[in-house]
Amino acid sequence: MGFIDRTARSFLLLEMLQGMALSFKYMFKPRVTINYPMEKGPLSPRFRGEHALRRYPNGEERCIACKLCEAICPALAITIEAEPREDNSRRTSRYDIDMTKCIYCGLCQEACPVDAIVEGPNFEFSAETREELLYNKDKLLANGDRWEPELAARIELDAPYR
Repeated sequence: MGFIDRTARSFLLLEMLQGMALSFKYMFKPRVTINYPMEKGPLSPRFRGEHALRRYPNGEERCIACKLCEAICPALAITIEAEPREDNSRRTSRYDIDMTKCIYCGLCQEACPVDAIVEGPNFEFSAETREELLYNKDKLLANGDRWEPELAARIELDAPYR
């Protein structure tokens, strides 16, 4: 019986017909691939990309120089120096992140009590030299200013899970 069955399958090309039927089935369904540089797929609100420092709506930077992010960073990628201001509040005078050391674990974001340091939605940041991946306070604040509406929306979406 096995020989007859095998012979009938090979003579009638059933495997070929099954494969063609499967191809025709998917031919009329919508495409699942995207044209990457022009189209981008959806990102989770918890996606951890390029770092950013946020500001309050009045323009004042959020970082209070508590140094919790520096202490919790397992890669020792964050360096913070603080100084008191005229109104006796502490703010950072230096906030550096070495992105070549960063492991994108998100612990800095979790440790921050005022949501000052966040990992943003940008995953397309490359550099030709190592110096371009040494982020200082100005570059981090510029990232935060550029993505503030999206960062605020992502934090709001993630709030029920914190």
